[in-house]
Amino acid sequence: MTPFTHFAAIDWSGAVGPRQKGLAVALCTIGSEAPVRVRPGHVWSRGEVLGWLDREMPRDTLVGLDLGPSLPFVDAGAFFPGWRESPADARGLWALVERLCADDPHLAASSFVDHPQAARHFRRHGGRTGDKFGVGRGRLRVTELAQRAQGLNPYSNLNLVGAAQVGKSSLTGMRVLHRLAGRVPVWPFDSAPPRGPLIVEIYTSLAARDAGRPKGRSKMTTIAALNAALTHPAIGSAPVPGDGAIDDHGADALLTAAWLRANAHRAALWQPHDLTPQIAQTEGWTFGVV
Repeated sequence: MTPFTHFAAIDWSGAVGPRQKGLAVALCTIGSEAPVRVRPGHVWSRGEVLGWLDREMPRDTLVGLDLGPSLPFVDAGAFFPGWRESPADARGLWALVERLCADDPHLAASSFVDHPQAARHFRRHGGRTGDKFGVGRGRLRVTELAQRAQGLNPYSNLNLVGAAQVGKSSLTGMRVLHRLAGRVPVWPFDSAPPRGPLIVEIYTSLAARDAGRPKGRSKMTTIAALNAALTHPAIGSAPVPGDGAIDDHGADALLTAAWLRANAHRAALWQPHDLTPQIAQTEGWTFGVV
């Protein structure tokens, strides 16, 4: 029996500015009722999402954040090989990002990627690829290698370029996780508590795949497509009301909240084969990847 009574999914954004249209928050309860948007029609700021996580969400909530809570470590034995300030674990990484970005407004992380040492590890716009970025798509975490083995299409959290970039979302999310320290645990950096709340990393494409969406077509832009995914036997949710168009960020959040509800009870998802104690403290893991 899952200890959670509510399940939330947050489609995150690393975009610059006070509010981000790419932010979406969805919530559902135990059972099969359709998930709902939290503050529908509202354009969230990252600070508002932080406040919701810290003070407003229902107490026993399992929250999925669609971002990378850490960077590759295992492949090179460090987050930033050759940099004396390279932290020993993920919480140290969150603290470093927060410290270097203290003057960045709206929980942005521009100062971190512009730091002369950190920049060597990122692929940035304008053809600026750091000499330590790696080859191809860049360095991957162990959980991302496992994602690829499951037929998914992960990119490095050190990539800051293009539609597939996940680095900016990850770095801005680390500032949020740092500020929640001691109040909301984050799996697997923290053990899953007997009662909520708890944050996990999610990959919305995994939820879409399980809901029958074709590979390469995980995004849903109509209520009909979303409801076909929600009512898939693997998800088991009632459909959301209405018809017509829906933004893909909201659709991702709604489906993934229902996916979390359908999968939170599965013991194997909390005990991935390749999740070692070292990885749990450095790179973390994507919930649902085994």
